Amino acid sequence: MPQLRQTQQLKQQLKLTPNQILVQKLLLLPVASMEQRIKEEIENNPALEDISEPLDEPKEEVSENENEDFEKENRDEDYDAEEFMEDNDEYVPAYKMASSNYSAEEETRESSFADTSSFQDSLKFQLGLKEHLNERQQMLGEFIIGNIDDDGYLRRDLYSIANDITFQQNILTDEKELEPLLEIIQEFDPPGVGARNLQECLLIQLKREEHKSETTKLAMRILEKGFEEFSRKNYDKLRELVNEDEASLKDAVNEIIKLNPKPGQSYTDATTNANQVVPDFVIANSEGELEASINGRISANLRLSPIYVNMSERKKGMDKMQREAASFAKTKTEAAAGFINAIRQREDTLQQVMQKILEYQQDFFTSGDTGKLKPMLLKDIAKATGLDISTISRVVSSKYVQTNFGTFLLKTLFSESFQKESGEEVSINEVKNIIREIINAEDKKRPINDDALVTLLEQKGYKVARRTIAKYREQLDIPVARMRKEI
Repeated sequence: MPQLRQTQQLKQQLKLTPNQILVQKLLLLPVASMEQRIKEEIENNPALEDISEPLDEPKEEVSENENEDFEKENRDEDYDAEEFMEDNDEYVPAYKMASSNYSAEEETRESSFADTSSFQDSLKFQLGLKEHLNERQQMLGEFIIGNIDDDGYLRRDLYSIANDITFQQNILTDEKELEPLLEIIQEFDPPGVGARNLQECLLIQLKREEHKSETTKLAMRILEKGFEEFSRKNYDKLRELVNEDEASLKDAVNEIIKLNPKPGQSYTDATTNANQVVPDFVIANSEGELEASINGRISANLRLSPIYVNMSERKKGMDKMQREAASFAKTKTEAAAGFINAIRQREDTLQQVMQKILEYQQDFFTSGDTGKLKPMLLKDIAKATGLDISTISRVVSSKYVQTNFGTFLLKTLFSESFQKESGEEVSINEVKNIIREIINAEDKKRPINDDALVTLLEQKGYKVARRTIAKYREQLDIPVARMRKEI
């Protein structure tokens, strides 16, 4: 039997302090999320104050000596903690419980929320307007609506839905009973809702036309008889199926293209406010001199509450309740100080990284020509700043930079290098731009395939494999040549 022994080992471990963890989390946040994070911290920590002034009021410059005198005056003030607690409702023995940390004199601010209904709620409302439906039919119709996805499609078959109703609602039903209800739902707005596939969705929209023209009737025939050829853009075979001339076929195809393949998204787009892009960095060009700065909205003018600072420093002549209040104030003050320090570190890191990116891509920020973007990797900026590559990744994530010629996602400025036949190294963005230009200038009746792109790029001095071109084309959201063909 082996003997048990105790040994000592010396190991080195890297552990992040709570402040370092907070800084890393804040680095990930873009400007809009950062503002919300600061508001939440102010609401949760009464020792943290926002002393930023309104935009229409000019700020008075305060010298360092005046600021020190102000802080000294607040520290030396003869402050009575017991009197303060009597005058404020939040300082009662139950302060540790959930309560508001604001005085009664402070203004109560309530956030307003828009009362918006969902896509399914809109369909249920339209179903409720069908007075000829009885209670059972209303319930079955609502169950069908509950299976319609955000695109407006009913992806499940009626047989499976009928089984679910039987087991979940204990109501015996079948496809024959559900089919008429689905047809009623398909009459609702937006047009095309409740379709089981793309073909049915497009047909529903065409059938809604009150006065069907010859072009609309031809479009319906195309979808009914030659949907497969239409989806593959095999126009020669499609023209044989419908027995129409090229001009009529072109008009009908254009009418189909104008239809909405995802009707549910139209409702979502109409009721959901688009997110506004707020730049995290600003590049200013003053007579050829570029200067990088952090968006001023990030930097919140925060300070420690003088009242809480005084309470946390007061130690003598206090009873038990006052000591508890002082301990509470000290905890909140330390947390607020740590948060302010984390914001300052975040801003210093953002400024340092953006400055190096500006120096690296100076030609691009001067001209605005994406073709002048140099190959740049995260490790290049990490080496230039002396920061870890994970820190650079956090800085770049979801951040935008505003320039004189547009606002760009910071991540798009990073790219790998590509070596031309001449030996010159360029960014792969340059290759992508050339591919986009070639495809934009192609004859849409005879679109250029990937094999032809290989030859054209080689003529320009870019030797790129067909597989690589296909990858770049997909990254540019450009479909294959067959899907780009037009009549």
